[in-house]
Amino acid sequence: MSWRLKVVHRTGLRYASPVTVSFNEVRMTPSSGEGQLLITHELAVTPRARVQTYTDYWGTTVEAFDVNQAHTVLEVIATSLVDTGVPQAPVADMSWDELLAPSTVDRWCEFLTFTSYVDDASQDPARVSVVEKARALATPTEALNYIVPTVQAHLKYSSGSTTVSTTASEAWSQAQGVCQDFTHITLSLLRSCGIPARYVSGYLYKGDGEVGETIVGESHAWVEAWLGSWHPVDPTNGSKVSEAHIVVARGRDYSDVSPLKGIYAGGQSEALGVEVSLTRLPR
Repeated sequence: MSWRLKVVHRTGLRYASPVTVSFNEVRMTPSSGEGQLLITHELAVTPRARVQTYTDYWGTTVEAFDVNQAHTVLEVIATSLVDTGVPQAPVADMSWDELLAPSTVDRWCEFLTFTSYVDDASQDPARVSVVEKARALATPTEALNYIVPTVQAHLKYSSGSTTVSTTASEAWSQAQGVCQDFTHITLSLLRSCGIPARYVSGYLYKGDGEVGETIVGESHAWVEAWLGSWHPVDPTNGSKVSEAHIVVARGRDYSDVSPLKGIYAGGQSEALGVEVSLTRLPR
């Protein structure tokens, strides 16, 4: 089943004093491929700026722009129309020997690497037992199916309990967080087991599915694990990825997929906040 969804993502920054110049990157363009089709996309920037588009190392569409006039507020509005679909069923499971073979490790080494967000859970006394139990299961798929509900059972979803800089170990210790934290923790456990895994950012439509219904949401994050093919799972909701999910970006962790980031010359900045609306439209 395929859905047509309209997404409006509004965000930006407010500065304590006028900024003379800023250099910015936006990752808010839904991807095309693997059952998803981008129909239209428009980026509106205030103050007005010339936008250049390119594809980054991870395959994500990036819209880059400079603002070379004094400003105290930067506002970005991305409007997209996209057809989604249910991801194809993964291929047959790999064995541990196949997954840990040098050829597989070499191919997906970047999604086995630990980062400032995604640490080695096997070195954390609070999580090492989860890694050991997962490694002892008969197949990597069984390990994935054990790790995801374990994360969901341990972590309580709590908006505002963490920040964009919170690490997997910090979120596990707090036992609460948001989708970014669920994703980073899941990545840390999977990679510690030798399972390549990547961070996926996008949107999740949480409405009833009625055509014409608009819901207010926010950016969402989930995981794809390599088990012979990419297995998408949503650890925050403990569910499969479906036509309600819209893929925007993929990477090693949040730092590779941040919706808006940049550098500037001027006073201290604060986020304007994020407003995301999703509307299901007729096809």
